[in-house]
Amino acid sequence: MSNTPATGAVSEAEVFDAIVGMLADMLELFDVDPSDVARETEFHDDLEMESIDLVALSGLLRERWGDRVNFAQFIAGMELEQIMHVTVGQLVDFVVESLASTEAPAAAEQPAGEQA
Repeated sequence: MSNTPATGAVSEAEVFDAIVGMLADMLELFDVDPSDVARETEFHDDLEMESIDLVALSGLLRERWGDRVNFAQFIAGMELEQIMHVTVGQLVDFVVESLASTEAPAAAEQPAGEQA
């Protein structure tokens, strides 16, 4: 269940905290302390996450923000080497941008709907 309303700005800090929360659940098995996760933390090298773990993270992102955040789109243009070095900060930035881009049209349509 999402704690984030369909409209309204979501801060970088809120997204970071949400992603760290998702990682905390996943990382119990990897013996990684979530308090050690920073923007520059790499999913593969620092957190030892494999591709299947990224698929699981993708599911958690979708569960939280729905179709507004498309993880497959995020990594689609990357080479394997780039994917191996993706950081938490890069994902946070992508989520914030994705949420902002889906909020603008929704906010613009709402007043028009009320006037009709």
